[in-house]
Amino acid sequence: MPFTNEHLSFSRLSRYEQCPAAFRLHYIDRLEAAPGLPLLFGKAIHAALEDLLLDVVARKVDGALDEARALDLWSRQWLREGGLHGINVFEDGVAILKDFCRDEGLVRHENILAVEREFELAIGRFRVVGAMDRVNRLDDETVEIVDYKSNRLLFTRAEVDSSLQMSLYQLAAEQLWPWAKTIKLTFHMVRHSIRMETSRTREQLETAKAYIAAMGEQIEAATEFPARLNLNCSYCDHRQQCSAYAAALAGKASVVASTPADLEAVAREREQVAAIAKLAYARRDELDAVLKAQIEKQGDVVAGGRKYAMFTVSSASFPLEATVERFVEATGMSRDDVVRRVAVIDKGAVDDLLKDARQRLPRAEAAMLRAEIDSLAERKFSQRFSSKGA
Repeated sequence: MPFTNEHLSFSRLSRYEQCPAAFRLHYIDRLEAAPGLPLLFGKAIHAALEDLLLDVVARKVDGALDEARALDLWSRQWLREGGLHGINVFEDGVAILKDFCRDEGLVRHENILAVEREFELAIGRFRVVGAMDRVNRLDDETVEIVDYKSNRLLFTRAEVDSSLQMSLYQLAAEQLWPWAKTIKLTFHMVRHSIRMETSRTREQLETAKAYIAAMGEQIEAATEFPARLNLNCSYCDHRQQCSAYAAALAGKASVVASTPADLEAVAREREQVAAIAKLAYARRDELDAVLKAQIEKQGDVVAGGRKYAMFTVSSASFPLEATVERFVEATGMSRDDVVRRVAVIDKGAVDDLLKDARQRLPRAEAAMLRAEIDSLAERKFSQRFSSKGA
């Protein structure tokens, strides 16, 4: 029996684009999804932010967001999700919520037009639904649509400016707030405290509508739903039900270049092998987590002819002043010469200092400090191999 879309949404369309097999497993076969840790984490962060802002609107609060309240909401979401685990993951959430409260500055409740606002659009013969994380009134003629992302990797400028999700949000905003002459679209990358802004022209919006209608027709006309092995398979919530994923873990590539002269086959096999390698490493990390949890309970584990154990490694760092003084005393070198030789600040430490500076300085001064510190960096360059979609 042919599949009929009961509705379309950005998540449905993006799932089909990324992998028709995942679409079939999720929406046609309706198999139970098993989201991994990144998806569960993102869902919990979204829910905590939603509850925090809804609380502001409900209580008509003006001022800085309450960090203690935000952390309480994060703890509640952590318990609610159930599948979240690991002190480092919990700390990531705490850091994100704290940074969010600080970055928001003074919040006026009446400027938050909506939180998790649902919408419905008629595009072609399809009903398209979705929900916007947050809508702000910037002035009497401008609204801002904000979508929260907890990704570790930032979007590229091209990804932001061509995002179908943001095109849908603008179409919805025009329908819901027709008085707005300007609609600002923002991805708030909450893990990095970065806001990536974009806009849409009328031509882009019309193209997006035509594309959505065409994709809806394509999905319904499909007779096969092939798997598309890609670097995101390790995050798929149906990976354990996918034969292509199982084959990838077994190291089986469906394309093998028979001759170096066939660059098309070389490229295709190279991308499959790259995806297989990433999936294998991701699966190894999942299995390691199982073994580590068992070791914590009972000690060393012996299984499959192998012994698994935890062991301690050490690293050394040296206090700057005492180390410099001892070298000066022993060698007769000047203090400046010693400092130039040994005092290099790790980028991670600089990032931590800059994050602390954001709490102490006005936003503009903190941004200027970051720019000045970046200009001091001594950079080294090397050639690396790159693979991107053409």
